Amino acid sequence: MKKDFTLPPAVTRPRDGHAVDFILGETAAAPGEITLVATGPLTNIALAVRRDPALVSRVRDFVIMGGSATRGNVTPAAEFNIGADPEAAAIVFSAGWRVTMVGLDVTLRARAGRAVLDRMRGLGRLADDLLLPTLARFGPDPSPIPSPVPGPDAGPAVHDVCAVARVARPGLIGCAEARVDIETCGRLTAGMTVTDFRGNPEERNALVATDIDTGGFWDLVIGAYARAAAAVPALPAGGPGVRAGM
Repeated sequence: MKKDFTLPPAVTRPRDGHAVDFILGETAAAPGEITLVATGPLTNIALAVRRDPALVSRVRDFVIMGGSATRGNVTPAAEFNIGADPEAAAIVFSAGWRVTMVGLDVTLRARAGRAVLDRMRGLGRLADDLLLPTLARFGPDPSPIPSPVPGPDAGPAVHDVCAVARVARPGLIGCAEARVDIETCGRLTAGMTVTDFRGNPEERNALVATDIDTGGFWDLVIGAYARAAAAVPALPAGGPGVRAGM
């Protein structure tokens, strides 16, 4: 049986209000300062753009984890976050800003294989109670897409972390300008991010991630985890915590 992971007791409560109000309020209060990072379906971003189109000019940058120039994972054509709400993605990509799309082309190469797990084991409670049990629950990659990383390093991909890494250290993830349109009507291709690297430069609406420095990526991530681990206090035996399992 896989080990449960342990979360510390919550120190805050969920905020009242809707996510769209929060997005619009925070970006209006700090125009040009906030990089918006979306790591799930784009429903709330689309609603925010529909309510206030000026959002696109207020953010410093907009980065998503989602899509792909070459493949899908929930269908042969669609990545999960885009496939979950293709209509919202279509609104977002056509809103008039540049979307940095960090998709499966690079995230499937950011895998927590044996060498990465060995580095995490030195991080104390953060690794023992959270990181390692969580990664163990991913199990074998259910995707039929062959892993770009063979052998024992073909561990689970850490998709969402790649989008954050692009913001923290842009040079780790190489991108190319492209026009991205979202298929919303295709019987077999709904949710596909149709990516054109060849078209008119003036029509390009996205930076599409095409390459990742996996060594530098894991140095950045493990370094961040190490700083967080140093701030984690010792937990007395039988101390409070929230255990989660399946």
